[in-house]
Amino acid sequence: MYTQSALAADGRQRNHRKKVLFLVVGALLAVLLGGGAWLFLPASGDSDGTSDKSAAAAQGRLDVRETVERRPANVAGAMAFRFSVDDMSPGERYEMPGMWATDKILAKGINRTLVGFRIGTDAAVGDEEWNLRLSGPLCGVTRRVTVENRTAVLFKEDDAQGALCDRLAFVDLDTGEKLWETGLPTSGLGTVSDPAEYQRTPSVTLTRATVVVTWGGGSDAYDMDRGKRLWRSTAGECAHMGAAGGRALLVRLECRDAGAGPGSSDALTYKVRELDPRSGGTRWTYSVARHVKDVRLVSADPAVLATSAGDAEVTELISLDGRGGHRATIALRSGQYLGECTDETDRLSVEDCPTIVVGAGQVFLRSKETGDPHTANWIVGFDLATGKTVKKFESGQDQLLYPLRMSGDRLLALRESGDHISPMGLVALDPDTGEETPYLYFDLPVEGWTLTDMQESDVLVQDGRLFFGVKAATGPDKGKSWQWLVLGVESAARSAGSAAR
Repeated sequence: MYTQSALAADGRQRNHRKKVLFLVVGALLAVLLGGGAWLFLPASGDSDGTSDKSAAAAQGRLDVRETVERRPANVAGAMAFRFSVDDMSPGERYEMPGMWATDKILAKGINRTLVGFRIGTDAAVGDEEWNLRLSGPLCGVTRRVTVENRTAVLFKEDDAQGALCDRLAFVDLDTGEKLWETGLPTSGLGTVSDPAEYQRTPSVTLTRATVVVTWGGGSDAYDMDRGKRLWRSTAGECAHMGAAGGRALLVRLECRDAGAGPGSSDALTYKVRELDPRSGGTRWTYSVARHVKDVRLVSADPAVLATSAGDAEVTELISLDGRGGHRATIALRSGQYLGECTDETDRLSVEDCPTIVVGAGQVFLRSKETGDPHTANWIVGFDLATGKTVKKFESGQDQLLYPLRMSGDRLLALRESGDHISPMGLVALDPDTGEETPYLYFDLPVEGWTLTDMQESDVLVQDGRLFFGVKAATGPDKGKSWQWLVLGVESAARSAGSAAR
């Protein structure tokens, strides 16, 4: 399905791994009930560990999902899902862009295929609930999902060398149904003989009832229900290079100033424009300072930009008001605070900055870690109106804190264990009170440690579960290897309830 060796996976080995998983979970529950600690936390909450459905009900079916998570009744974590392969060969590689979850399905992109697995299983290749094979490799994804559990992906017309990223599909994540598909225009920068090398990389995002793609020469918007194109905004003097969705729609414009002279550092400038999602009309335009080398769209509403004065790393965050006016600039103080965004070389997503989170009138960043005498860091909230520090959350020694996403007015964060003796945790941080509330505590076997690297893996929280999934998998230097590709954690009480049923 994905590669020839994956198709030849040994069913007996898969069955053995499933038995091992269930034995581990069973033993884990016994340890927890007996007061032991492979996965440990002594406290209990007062909810069922699923999303706050009443909060979700306030959103319409065509809105981008903003799930509010609730503290589970038992914060001791257990394995909810695992997807692994056991026969990767030297030189073999899976590109695995995109990971999405519903209350029942974990979906992943693998090369040219979207696959959906039933949560609660120990899965290998061939165990999919559904799979959707596309005409060519995936070349663009968005983390955004609608209330109805639908998302959009970009893919190539075929898998031939030099194929362009010019197809868009809208997919139901629960069923794997491709609801509609359409072709996209392309905009090349270089020679006809090698168009893929120079193609302006398209990006895709979702805003209310609308799928938006930027493709260099312009932006296209499509109706979610029908797949009909609503509008096209052409580039003019500036290329359309990425968009941010959610509650609003921002487009990044990359402009070349011919008057600056060849080779000038000011030849490339940026603008950010808010568009009406249904009509494409311009609401406002913000011109970024000339010295800036790159711009990312951290949030569309409220508008927050991450800018880079140097070659790659984010150096400042800029907050804008509802009319595109400047509110505040937050300097990252020469790397004291880390604004991490994904590499846009292959699959452009200018809104994918996994450890920069906006909400509750603040933007949250993690600090650079200290290593003497113990590994530690903190998460700091900066006021969007003033740029000043509001709240600071300490990780504690031999631990690190990573912002994940907002859940209502609380910030969800990953508490990573540096010594792998103390447990890892999913916690909720309250920007008003400074309180930290544990949602899940868990530990990972050695095979799962690399999954927590947020530059190499996708990390998401959905419906009371925490998922880690690699962005790519590579075979060993020699022989065969068994690799974990996705791991999900949930409340031990929830796992016990599922097993009982």
